[in-house]
Amino acid sequence: MAWDRQTLRDWVHRYNADGLSGLSNRRSPGRPPWPTPAQKAALAAPVEHGPDPERDGVMRWRRKDLKRRIEEMFGAVMQERTVAAQLAELAFVRLTLRPRHPKPGEAAPRGACKKISPPQWQKSPVASPRVK
Repeated sequence: MAWDRQTLRDWVHRYNADGLSGLSNRRSPGRPPWPTPAQKAALAAPVEHGPDPERDGVMRWRRKDLKRRIEEMFGAVMQERTVAAQLAELAFVRLTLRPRHPKPGEAAPRGACKKISPPQWQKSPVASPRVK
């Protein structure tokens, strides 16, 4: 293996400065973590309080809505998957509330707020053999 001259010079300088312990690998300072703990706390506040329909234009947070909010708050672009990871680190879980009538004082027919969707899973008409 051929060593670069600059690498050998760096090793000599490290040995001269710190002795044998100077030749061990050092941890690089690297890039500071983002978001910072203060920024995470700032992100947690609007998630806890929920979106403002007039300001945010949504009734519940989605990852893409939070992505847009993060861009507004911090001026940084974050992928939707990263938004989900950040929310998981902040101990938020994905929940969807049951629908309710927009005017709770009024009597609404049962099921007026429910979204009628075809079932995603259906039982097969043919019985499958049991696996033992």
